[in-house]
Amino acid sequence: MPNYMIPAENTFYEQSIKRSRFLTWIYPSATPEIAKQHLRTVQQQYPDARHICWAWIAGAPNSSHLGMSDDGEPSGTAGKPMLNVLQHKGIGEITVIVVRYFGGIKLGTGGLSRAYSSSVSEALKITPLIQCVQMQPIHLRCIYAEEDYIRRLLNSHAAIIDHCDYQEKVQLACQIPTENLAKFQQQLAFNIELKIIDL
Repeated sequence: MPNYMIPAENTFYEQSIKRSRFLTWIYPSATPEIAKQHLRTVQQQYPDARHICWAWIAGAPNSSHLGMSDDGEPSGTAGKPMLNVLQHKGIGEITVIVVRYFGGIKLGTGGLSRAYSSSVSEALKITPLIQCVQMQPIHLRCIYAEEDYIRRLLNSHAAIIDHCDYQEKVQLACQIPTENLAKFQQQLAFNIELKIIDL
């Protein structure tokens, strides 16, 4: 799976359209549980809001871990347009929540879709992004004499050693950037045991 961009921090954006106020938050959200927690926080903060619509992608941009809600707006006018913006931008691990205070002028279904879409698009413009590097968990097993070689090789491929266990042989629990795994395997000495962990 290729690397992708994620929000570096929480951001807030507000705009008014025909007297309706649209308050938009963007949160980094690696899991559905984190996304739901952000939603609960905003719901508690604005109990008097007419609509609190949301969309999230918990994982890579093409992940199946996603959700959306129109929260009482006409079907398809809020959550779906918001999610479409996120998917089009190719951003992952993200939650966007838009709180709407009705201003007395109806926007119509097209107007609502444009308002929710633009709220997300404008909020993303001010959201700093960082690259999320996909990591693959691996386990290595080698004799003591090969440990230094293994550590140097892991370092050269930007791998992280999570745990090292010294028994009859040295056992290393690691994470390596997915894009580096094939080359790492090619350079690994044949007598070193490698186990790729299923995610």
